[in-house]
Amino acid sequence: MKWWGWGAEDVSFTHEGKPELAPFIQRMLGLDVRGRVASPIRFEDLEVPVASLPDGLRAELAGVVGREHISTDDRDRVVHTRGKSLRDLVRQRRGDLGRAPDVVVRPGTEDEVAAVVAAAVENDAVVIPFGGGSSISGSLQADDDETRPVISLDMGRLDRVLAIDAMSQLARVQAGVFGPELERQLAAQGWTCGHFPDSFTHSTLGGWIATRSSGMQSDRYGDIAEITRGLRVVTPSGLLTVRPVPSTSTGPSVREMVLGSEGRLGVITEATIQVRRVPPERKIFGYLFPAWGAALAAMRDIAASEASPSVTRVSDPPETAFSFAMREAPTSLDRLKSRALQAILRRKGWNVDTMCLSLIGYEGSADHVARQRRLTERVVSRHGGLRIGSSPGKLYDQKKFDTPYIRDFLLDRGAPADVAETAAPWSRLQTVYHNVMAAGHAAFQSLGVPGYLMCHLSHSYHAGACLYFTFALNPPSDRDALEDYGVVKRAIQQAFVDSGATLSHHHAVGTEHAQWLEEDISSPGVAMLRALFEGTDPGANLNPGKIVPADALVHSDG
Repeated sequence: MKWWGWGAEDVSFTHEGKPELAPFIQRMLGLDVRGRVASPIRFEDLEVPVASLPDGLRAELAGVVGREHISTDDRDRVVHTRGKSLRDLVRQRRGDLGRAPDVVVRPGTEDEVAAVVAAAVENDAVVIPFGGGSSISGSLQADDDETRPVISLDMGRLDRVLAIDAMSQLARVQAGVFGPELERQLAAQGWTCGHFPDSFTHSTLGGWIATRSSGMQSDRYGDIAEITRGLRVVTPSGLLTVRPVPSTSTGPSVREMVLGSEGRLGVITEATIQVRRVPPERKIFGYLFPAWGAALAAMRDIAASEASPSVTRVSDPPETAFSFAMREAPTSLDRLKSRALQAILRRKGWNVDTMCLSLIGYEGSADHVARQRRLTERVVSRHGGLRIGSSPGKLYDQKKFDTPYIRDFLLDRGAPADVAETAAPWSRLQTVYHNVMAAGHAAFQSLGVPGYLMCHLSHSYHAGACLYFTFALNPPSDRDALEDYGVVKRAIQQAFVDSGATLSHHHAVGTEHAQWLEEDISSPGVAMLRALFEGTDPGANLNPGKIVPADALVHSDG
């Protein structure tokens, strides 16, 4: 994993082979991506804080997991210092490491996790659970002023599918398993979890649960809150178990309390999740709509219909234009198809500047897929949509996990780019969209910088959907890019809550979004969460400060 950027060391994004991308970025951001590239500070030049780990605690941790599974190596500690939010990446690139963990501990069993947590509580240390390290909401770093020993608890050794109950379609899985490895183990027995977030290759089951993640196929499989049925969680007071029953009436849901808790209540060691048989057929098709309003109406009507596609996604005109700019160099056949499509659009009288690209997917038997397509395409046709074939869907399937690498590509050229997502009822989606677009562009204008803001709808529900915004800006080199970025990010987030939407649909709260929590769930809601966290973890030893700030008075030295 890169210590300064997204993903694997040997993987990066490039504009090469995409002939329209560099000119597009030049027009929209005034940024020449073919020019000089800035590199992050060299690791050798970093001033890594010295680990502050008492000898007694070190010996105790080594006795629990074995000396080979504890690390105070500088690079290991730096990789475990933060997640991958835009703010995280900029600070890392600048060499501002903040409060690095003092030790990385890699337990191999649930009992070892319990012993590490007990040792941390006994020694008044901080434990921060670490899955794939891909959080973009500030959920992984210790507070810069934290004076207690900080343990990064890397769950990567707990990575097995333990058992599958075929009759109930449930699987017991250790929480440290990464997405690809989970699917590999399930597929070997003919099953799938069906959960594919953007971070899939660099995130874990426990991380998904701790942040209430959603995947690209949540229309069919549900988000992780629906997929997760049972849980095992190590807490300061013992092992919390949630039975994987289909439904229950046992007071407020403990399962729901753990979902999205970001390590504040304990360390998730195991989950029982819903699984399904690998579908015999899976297809994703591209569609075009003449305008954003028609596209939203189509997605709403599909959600209300008898159709049950696995993916319903539609991009607004700015994101559609960006998607077309991302195309690779066309073949002769591609050019022929493009000319034919352009002729059809001209006959229909479409304005290419307002059209919207949609991706809709279907899974199941051949008969089921065919029926779902017919039902869905009736709705698409009713709203003026046009199917344009399987090529966009195939490209999406091939490249869907590559998008986060674009942030590093732009940061290398001085341009911060990020995402912000929300959810709202169907009746408010247009209002939310227009308010966010207005707020974002007003922020660009107030800063006097070129900026680009785009959006897609995804994750459709009975009552509403997720809107996922992406933005980029090109601040002058003599200004702090992080400060300019913050102005835009805050404007977008404030527009979410002011418009009656949620502060986040699936990226979680962490520290990045905590300031809007009270506006989202009300003051009594925040008080309930604070009481829950402080009652479960009175010493504030478990990832303190995330979601709602920990009470400074609970420290043993306070």
